[in-house]
Amino acid sequence: MTKVNTTSKKMKTSASPRVRILIGAATALGPGKVGLLQAIDAHGSISGAAREMSMSYRRAWMLVDTMNSCFTSDLVVTSTGGKGGGGAEVTELGHEVMRRYRDMEEKAAKSVATEARAFAKLLKDPAIDA
Repeated sequence: MTKVNTTSKKMKTSASPRVRILIGAATALGPGKVGLLQAIDAHGSISGAAREMSMSYRRAWMLVDTMNSCFTSDLVVTSTGGKGGGGAEVTELGHEVMRRYRDMEEKAAKSVATEARAFAKLLKDPAIDA
């Protein structure tokens, strides 16, 4: 995946790794699921997180269910709706998982920074292809 830096006059392309944690055939955690956890934490609901991420509630719920089943306890807990409405909360374990994932992501990026810069030079400029 390429990242585009728009802070300079000329657009520059840089390459960075995307970390995925696999458990058997299931992706227990990756950038999308961590983004979903962060959105749930910000909105206090799966539906609000799904809207922010432009995905269906069903898809968001399935991702939460997969994450919850891959870890020793739930990363997200929900409360049922009603007069006050329902909601979702990222658990303490969920917060720890997000922190550890971001740490791994940062370490991975640092460890391949030189190679990623060299690789980025091989890529077409996305501004030219637009």
